[in-house]
Amino acid sequence: MMLQCIIADDEPIARQIIETYIQQIPNLSLVASCKDAFEVMQVLAEQHVDILFLDINMPKLSGLSLLKTLQVKPSVILTTAYSEYALEGFELAVTDYLLKPFSLERFIQATQKVQQKTIGTSPMIAIEEKEEAQTIFVKSDKQIIKINFDEIAYIEAYGNYIKIFTTKMILTPQTLTEFLTKLPQQFVRIHKSFVVNFEKIKVIEGNLIHLNETVKLPIGKSFKKDVLERIQLS
Repeated sequence: MMLQCIIADDEPIARQIIETYIQQIPNLSLVASCKDAFEVMQVLAEQHVDILFLDINMPKLSGLSLLKTLQVKPSVILTTAYSEYALEGFELAVTDYLLKPFSLERFIQATQKVQQKTIGTSPMIAIEEKEEAQTIFVKSDKQIIKINFDEIAYIEAYGNYIKIFTTKMILTPQTLTEFLTKLPQQFVRIHKSFVVNFEKIKVIEGNLIHLNETVKLPIGKSFKKDVLERIQLS
């Protein structure tokens, strides 16, 4: 399926880089390359667009301000040099957030998310996902306990053990790194001592993740970029 794309960026070099990337992906077609938000609005009023590659810092009207004005908008991939707008972008339901300078590989990953949303999940993929394991067994004291992944809020390293937090705490003898390899994609490492269930995150504030009013977990400096990128994988 061919996806119609437009670029919005006031920097000619930035537009040129994205144009080059688009030319290398067979199912992408560039219909316009705009230098400000008003050109974007004109294009959207005149023709169908599937993907908008949108810079945040533009003259006259910022990319985020443009998004707030659009009643109907295409899938949006933000392109910016500033990570601090990631959460606001997520709240505006953008599909992905590319931090400049970004590679062709990262660009392809972002466009694939749009394609997956557009064509939906194939029946075969749906069956495979349904058959994916939803539970795991762990040893704790003298018991072997079955845990549903959806029940896990977070996991904390504890020496050669880990603490698994569901409605209770389960202590089991294995390292956090070992256990992370057994978890599905809904889990993300946010700190050398913490892995969190992405579905349980309520608020991200500075370097803290709030799971509820009482549980607040730190985001490690080296993990923050991964966390911000994950925000746009919803």
